Amino acid sequence: MSIAALEQNAGRREPVASEPGTAAFNPRTSRLLQAPILATLLLLAWPNVLVMVAQASTGLVETWFISRLGTDALAGMALVFPGVMLMQMISAGAMGGGISSAIARALGAGRRDDADALVLHALIINMGLGALFSIVMLAFGRPIYQALGGQGGELEAALLYSNVVFGGNVLLWAMNALANVIRGTGNMLVPALVTCAGVVFLVPLSPCLIFGIGPFPALGIAGGGVAVVLFYAGATAVMGWYILSGRKVARLRLSRPRWPLFRTILAVGLFSSITSVLTNVIIAFTTSLVASVAGASAVAGFGTGARLEYLLVPIVFGLGAPLVALVGTNIGAGQRERALRIALIGGTIAFAVTETIGLAAAIWPNAWLTLFSSDPQVVAAGSAYLRVVGPFYGFFGLGLALYFSSQGAGRLFWPLTGGFLRLFVAAGGGWAVLQLTGSLTWLFAALACGLLVYGVTIFAAVMAGTWFDHPPQAAKGRGGNDG
Repeated sequence: MSIAALEQNAGRREPVASEPGTAAFNPRTSRLLQAPILATLLLLAWPNVLVMVAQASTGLVETWFISRLGTDALAGMALVFPGVMLMQMISAGAMGGGISSAIARALGAGRRDDADALVLHALIINMGLGALFSIVMLAFGRPIYQALGGQGGELEAALLYSNVVFGGNVLLWAMNALANVIRGTGNMLVPALVTCAGVVFLVPLSPCLIFGIGPFPALGIAGGGVAVVLFYAGATAVMGWYILSGRKVARLRLSRPRWPLFRTILAVGLFSSITSVLTNVIIAFTTSLVASVAGASAVAGFGTGARLEYLLVPIVFGLGAPLVALVGTNIGAGQRERALRIALIGGTIAFAVTETIGLAAAIWPNAWLTLFSSDPQVVAAGSAYLRVVGPFYGFFGLGLALYFSSQGAGRLFWPLTGGFLRLFVAAGGGWAVLQLTGSLTWLFAALACGLLVYGVTIFAAVMAGTWFDHPPQAAKGRGGNDG
């Protein structure tokens, strides 16, 4: 089946019995359809941004603790980090976006029974994929990290951390399935509160397990992984209880699995997952290129610098999850122009925030890098990366926000195209210039150009109206067109 056909299936909606804002809609759904856009977006985004900042801060704190174990441990974590981020991006942002989008469009179209049934389908999909990735990384972790340039102490450190984190990978996927079920109804606060409570638990636990403080064993780099898995388990339990208690718009009900509902999630989630994979392939491939011309210190420096780029993903996701719910609900209700305005407002905010971060990092790279290492080679490699790539972070943020909006619309062709173009420019171009010049600076310039191409491509496509490729009169016969 073609991409266009799957996208059309993902965007299909049933006739709506009443107009937005009538009694057919839950009050929360009505707000998504009628309230002022900027105020509603910011109101939904602030708890999500808070939780994303909390999660990002937790990752930084863990990296800081692990950096105390030495350069090998820091370099080993840099090898594992793309894979860990891939799991988070796919489970929360890609398949999670498919879950939120499907539920939002069902509620916007007034299909409450489908929204309830989608909860079970979301758990089946995410837990199955989480188990699959666990098996792959536990069985083939060593050759994968060796292919990325890992060797000696850094390789062993990578395997210690990886085996623990991927051993609990199903819990991460279950947690993000439940969180996105809740977000799809327009409720951003509950997942935020659960995650923030988990961070309060995780931050002191991580150093205790790494260094063996008090009654805890000294597990080294593996201790950081154990703490993270325990956080996943606790958050999954709390959000599962919340959904089962019937306190939200969409409820978990046992029902016979139906392919159309799986397809509704997968048609958005699978294509979104490809985009997430492309982002991580670029970073992983660049890590191997850096390792091929420099040592562990340069890998650690690049990995620490690139971690800031990765942190843009959860920051924009703080805005992106509300965009999925808002755009999806309005697309489901046939309010196409409002959906487009929501996307453009969200993209503008994301560009401003991420460009500010990138410019600050380019001007003061040492302020970031010396948090993790004082090794001159580590700082030099990380500074070279941030000075070249940082000023282009805004285009990455713009592209990500419009990618999340496209999830809500059920239209992923152009975000996927932008991801492949970025891969071609960043990875392919980076390899070529490194072969010609042997200079890491030119490699980083290719990464910067890839971010520019990514953001501009998706922005141009959304502005050109690619979400709405069906004539309006074709929609009238089936109760409105969701694009």
